[in-house]
Amino acid sequence: MSESTSATYAAAGVSIDAGDQAVELLKPHAQRASRPEVLGGVGGFAGLFSLKLDRWKEPVLASSTDGVGTKIAVAQALDKHDTIGIDLVAMVVDDLVVTGAEPLFLQDYIAVGKVHPEKIASIVGGIAEGCVQAGCALLGGETAEHPGMMGEHDYDVSATGVGVVEAADLLSPERVRPGDVVIGFGSSGLHSNGYSLARHVLLEIARMPLGGHVEEFGRTLGEELLEPTKIYAKDCLALAAEAEVRTFAHITGGGLAANLARVMPRGLTAALERGSWTPAPVFALIAQRGKVERAEMEKTFNLGVGMVAVVGPEDVDRALAVLTARHVPAWVLGDVRPADDVDGPRATLSGDHPRF
Repeated sequence: MSESTSATYAAAGVSIDAGDQAVELLKPHAQRASRPEVLGGVGGFAGLFSLKLDRWKEPVLASSTDGVGTKIAVAQALDKHDTIGIDLVAMVVDDLVVTGAEPLFLQDYIAVGKVHPEKIASIVGGIAEGCVQAGCALLGGETAEHPGMMGEHDYDVSATGVGVVEAADLLSPERVRPGDVVIGFGSSGLHSNGYSLARHVLLEIARMPLGGHVEEFGRTLGEELLEPTKIYAKDCLALAAEAEVRTFAHITGGGLAANLARVMPRGLTAALERGSWTPAPVFALIAQRGKVERAEMEKTFNLGVGMVAVVGPEDVDRALAVLTARHVPAWVLGDVRPADDVDGPRATLSGDHPRF
C-alpha cells in the first residue's frame, strides 16, 4: 500500500455493504419465524418480546445456549447450508423443553471468515425453519466477520433461546418415582453430536466419499450426515398437556445413559433395555468401519434415541398414543427402580441391540 492510499475496513477484510445485503436477504426468514408477542423487526439494537404475564400465575424463565459442532464441516464440504440452522434450533429448544418450558424466542450468532450474503441467508433460512417447527420466534442475532481468524468460507453458529414455564408445571428429577416408565423418542439420525468421531471413521478411516451412494441409507453419505436434527419441542409440550410427565431428557453429547442420569434423583436408577429398539444403519456402519466398541458408541451417539420422557405408569398407553398421533416413533425403553447403591449409576443399559 502506497503512502497516498488510505486504509479501509473493506481492505482489511470486512465488508459493511455485504453485511447490509445479508440483513436484507434474511429479513423474510425472520418474518416467517415470528409470534404475536414480537415487537418491531430485524435490524434494531435489541429484539423486543412482550411477555404477557397475565398468562401465568408464577412464570419461570428458562434459557439455553448451544451450537452445532463439527457437523458444520460436512455442510461446508458439500456447500449446503440450508439445514444446519434447523440443527442449531433443535439443540437449543429441546434443552429448554426438558424443564417443561415453552420456547418463546431465539437469537443467533454467526461468525464467518467473510460475509457471503447468499450463504448467510441460507443459514438463517434454516434457523427460521427450525423456529417455525419449534413454535418460537427468531428475535434477531448477529453476523460477525472475522478475517484473518477464520478462512473465507469458514463459519460457526450458536444461539440462545428463552422459554417460560409455570412454576407449578416445572419438570425436574424431584418428580420421578419408582415404577415410572421410560419412553424413547426415535431420532432422525446422528442429530448434532459425535460428528468428530463419525467423520474420522467414515471419511478418514473408511475413506467414503460424501457424494457416494450408500445402499444401507438409500441415499448418499452426505445426505445422511446432513439429515436435520429432529425438533421435539411441540411434541413434548403436547405430551405434557395430555399425560403425567415427570421429566424429559434430551439425548445429546454423552449418549442415552449419561443424559438420562441427569434427570434421575439420587437413590433411583433408570433400567433400560437395548433390545427394545434397533439403531439406524448409520450407527452400525460407524461401529463396523471404525471398530468402535459399544461403550464408546453409547457415550458418543444417541444411537437412535433423540428424546426420553419419564411418565407415570398409569399414563404409558396415553403417552404412546399422543406421540403416535404426532408421528413420533416412540416405545417403552425401560423403567425406574430403586438403586442397589444410592450413589451408583442413575441409568443403566442391559441386553443387546438387534442387528447392531
